[in-house]
Amino acid sequence: MEQSILYVILNIIVILARGLYEMQYIDFFTKKKNELGVILNDVQKEAVLTNDGPLLLLASPGSGKTTTIIMKIGYLIEVLGVDPSRIKAVTFSRASAKDMEERFQRFFPNLPLVDFSTIHSLAYRVVREYFAKQRIDYQLIEGTNEGLNKKMILRDLYKSINNEPITEDQLEELITFISYIKNKLIPENEWGSVGIKIPKKEEIIKRYETFKNSGTPKLLLDFDDMLIIANQVLENNQDILSRYQQRYDYVLTDESQDTSLVQHYIIEKLVNKHQNLCVVADEDQSIYSWRGAEPEYLLDFKQIYPNAKILMMVQNYRSTKDIVEVANKFIQQNKKRYNKNMFTNNLPHKPIKIKTLQDYKLQSNYLIKQISKMDNLQDVAILYRNNSSAILLLDAFEKANIPFYMKDVDNRFFHHWVVEDIKNFMRLSYNTSRVDVFERIYSKFNGYLKLSQMEELKRVRNNESVFDNLLSFVKLEEYQKKKIQHFKKTYERMHDATPKRILQMIRDDLGFERVLEFRSEKFGYNLNNLVEILNTLEQIADSTETMVDFVNRLNHLDALMKTSKFNKGENAVTFSTLHSSKGLEFQTVYMIDLIDGIIPSKSKEEDEGAEEEREEEVRLFYVGMTRAIAHLELISYERKFHAPVKKSEFIDQVYKIIHPNEQKKPSKQEKKVKEKPINPNGIKERSILKIGLQVKHIVFGSGEIVFIDDEMVEICFEQSHKKFLISTCLKQGFLEID
Repeated sequence: MEQSILYVILNIIVILARGLYEMQYIDFFTKKKNELGVILNDVQKEAVLTNDGPLLLLASPGSGKTTTIIMKIGYLIEVLGVDPSRIKAVTFSRASAKDMEERFQRFFPNLPLVDFSTIHSLAYRVVREYFAKQRIDYQLIEGTNEGLNKKMILRDLYKSINNEPITEDQLEELITFISYIKNKLIPENEWGSVGIKIPKKEEIIKRYETFKNSGTPKLLLDFDDMLIIANQVLENNQDILSRYQQRYDYVLTDESQDTSLVQHYIIEKLVNKHQNLCVVADEDQSIYSWRGAEPEYLLDFKQIYPNAKILMMVQNYRSTKDIVEVANKFIQQNKKRYNKNMFTNNLPHKPIKIKTLQDYKLQSNYLIKQISKMDNLQDVAILYRNNSSAILLLDAFEKANIPFYMKDVDNRFFHHWVVEDIKNFMRLSYNTSRVDVFERIYSKFNGYLKLSQMEELKRVRNNESVFDNLLSFVKLEEYQKKKIQHFKKTYERMHDATPKRILQMIRDDLGFERVLEFRSEKFGYNLNNLVEILNTLEQIADSTETMVDFVNRLNHLDALMKTSKFNKGENAVTFSTLHSSKGLEFQTVYMIDLIDGIIPSKSKEEDEGAEEEREEEVRLFYVGMTRAIAHLELISYERKFHAPVKKSEFIDQVYKIIHPNEQKKPSKQEKKVKEKPINPNGIKERSILKIGLQVKHIVFGSGEIVFIDDEMVEICFEQSHKKFLISTCLKQGFLEID
C-alpha cells in the first residue's frame, strides 16, 4: 500500500516537473514572439529543445538557421541556466562570427556574450597555450606584415626552383594547394596526385616546410599549421585536451559543410566526453572543396556519432514558390546528399526567366536596360562564376551612371602580368629607343630572343630604336633578323592605329598570343583565362581613341573597383561571385555568363569519373538560384569574342523543370547550322587537324591552323585570327584541306 502511494506521488512529481518544463519552454517561445516577433516552426523548436547529445541540423537556404541557432543559445542560458562561458559557437569566418554576435545581442540584450569565434581562432588558443608550455618561440607569417611573410617565402622558393618569377595567379593556386593538402591531411606521398599545374609543386612545398621549421631562429606558422598543430596537441597532450573538454559544456558549429577534415577532428576531440554538439550545415551548399571542405563528413555523421539526432529544416521563408520548387528539383540530381525536399508556403510571383542573347557584348547593355528601370538598386545582385566577368560590367555600369558595390574587391585583373605586358608593348610604341621597357617584354615577342642578346643590346647606348640596334649591333640568327624587321614595321604601323587595332597587332603580328600558348604549356598557366584577358582588354579599348585614353581608362576602372566598397549598404547594385554570394539574399538576381566551360566548367562527358567535381558545380548553381527572393533571371548567349559558345546545360535542366511536357525548341544558331548543307569534302577526322595544316573554311577562306586543344581550333586567315569549335567544324564539314 505504501509502495503504491509512493509510486503515485513520484508520478505526480514527474508530471508536475514535465509540466513545469513545458511551461518554461512554451513561455520562452511566447516571450520571444512578443518581444521580437520571432515565430519558430515545429522543426526549429525541436532544434532549440534538443540539447543532450549530438544533433545534425540540416538547414536549407532561407530556412532561418541563424535565428534558430541564436534562439537555441538563448534557451540554454535563459531556460536551462547554462553559464554563457560554457557555450562555444564556432563559425566559418570572422564576418559570420561578428554577425552572429550582433544578432545574439539584439535578441538577448540583457545576457552576457557567448564565445563566438572561428575554428582558426580556437586552434590558435590551443597552439599558443602549448607553445608557452613548451617554451617554443614562433612567428605567424600570414598577412602583409613587414619582414617574413608566406607570400614572400613562396615567391622566393618558386623563383629559385623554376628560374622564373611566379605570377599572382600561380601564387594563389600554390597557396590554395598548400591549404588543401593540410586541411585534407593528405600524406606527402600523395601530394603529386592533387591536380594543379604548378611546376615542381612538391619540391616547393617540401622546401617551404623545411624553411618554416629550421630556416629562422623562430618556428614559422601559417594559418593551416595552427589547425594541424592544434589537432596534434589535442591528440597527444592529455592535460590540454582535458582543460578544453572541461571548458565547454555545449559546442555549436555553423556552416559545417565548409569545414575541413582537420577542423572536424578538432571539434570531435573537443566534445568527445559530453558530445553535446550541434552541427548546423547544408550539404547542398557545400561549394569549397578546393579549400579542403569535407561535406562527406556530414553524410557519415551517424557513423561518427551513433546516437545523433538528425533534423531537417527545409521550409524556405526567403523565396517565392516559383524559385523554391525549381531549385529543389534541380539539386535533386545530386546523389551525395540527404533525401530532403525544400518547400515554401510563400505565394508564386513570376517564373524564373531564361534569356539567351546573340552575343556576349549585349549582356551588359541588357542588364543596364533592365536595372535602370528600378528604384531600389540595393535589392539587385548580378552573380557570376569568375571575377573576370565583373570587368566589363563595371566598365558599362560606370558609363551608364548606375552605382554598384563589388563584393570581391581583391580582383587582380588590372595588375595581371598580361595587362602589364600589354601596357609595356604600348609604351614602347611611343619611344622605341626605350631599352628599359623593351627589357621587360623582349621574351614576350615571338622572336626567341635570348638573355645574352638582351645583355648585348643594353650595352649599346645611342638612343636609337631597339629594333635597329638589334639588327646592327647584336648577333642574331637569320630567322631572328626577319622577325625583328617584321616587329619594326609593325611598330611603325602602330602610330596611326586605334587602341583596339594595336591590341590586335600585339596579339597577332608581334606574336604575343603564341608566346602565351607556349608559356601556358611550359608553366601550367590557364590559356583560356589569358586569352579572356586579352579579349576583355580589346572590348574596353573599343571605346577609346588613343593609347593614352586606353591606359587612363584601365587605371580609372581599377580605382573605381577599389572605391566601390564604399557603396556597401548604399543604393547600389551588388556584383558578386557565386561563391561570395552564399548567405546573401536579394529581391532580384541575375546570374550571368551561364555557358558551358564556365558553369559547369566541364561537360558531363568530360567530367565522367569526376562525380564529386560535377556535384559541386550543381551545388554552386543552386546556391546562386536560392539567393533570389522574387525574381531570378538566367542569362546566356550564343557567341563570345567572335566564337560560338554553348549555353550552360544547367539552363536546359532548369527549362525542363519549368516546362516538363514541352519539347525544347532549337535556337537560332542551331537552326542555321541545320540549314547549311554539309560539305562532302569537309574534314571529318579530329586526328587530321594539326598545327601548321593549310585549310579552307567554308566562310573565311584559306588559312593555317596555329593552335588546337580539346575543344577549339584557331586558324590564321589573311586578315584575321578566328577560333572555332572542333566538334561543329567536323560535324558540318566547315573545314577542308587546302
